[in-house]
Amino acid sequence: MNITIDLEDSAPLFSQLVTQIKQAVQKRELEPGAQLPSIRQLATDLELNNKTVAKAYRLLERDAVIQARGYRGTFIHPEALANCKLDVSELIRDVLVGAINSCRNVGATDSEIRIEFGQIMQNQMVGG
Repeated sequence: MNITIDLEDSAPLFSQLVTQIKQAVQKRELEPGAQLPSIRQLATDLELNNKTVAKAYRLLERDAVIQARGYRGTFIHPEALANCKLDVSELIRDVLVGAINSCRNVGATDSEIRIEFGQIMQNQMVGG
C-alpha cells in the first residue's frame, strides 16, 4: 500500500488518509485481516501528527473498514470491502440538506437555522 499525502490538497490530511486506505481495500491491495502500521509508525512514515492518523483510524474503525485488536494491532475488517461503500459524510449531508430545506420551507432564516443547530449540538455534547 502506497499512501501519499498532498499538503497542497484542500482535503484535510486525515480525510486523505481515510480515502486512500478505503481505495486500497477496494483495489484489493489490502485484504481482510491484513495488519496496518501502528498509529505512531504510520505518522512517522508519512511525517504526520499522531493525532491526524489516530483520527483517520477512528473514522475507519467507525465505518468497520478496520478493527483494532488491542495490543495486537489494527487490521483490515473482514467486511471492509462492503463497508467501504458506506459514506457516512454523504449520509449526514443528505439528512442535513433535507432538514435545512424543511426549515426554509416554513420560513426559517439561515441565521435561525444556524443558531438552532449550534444549540442542539451544544446540548448533545453536554447531555451525551
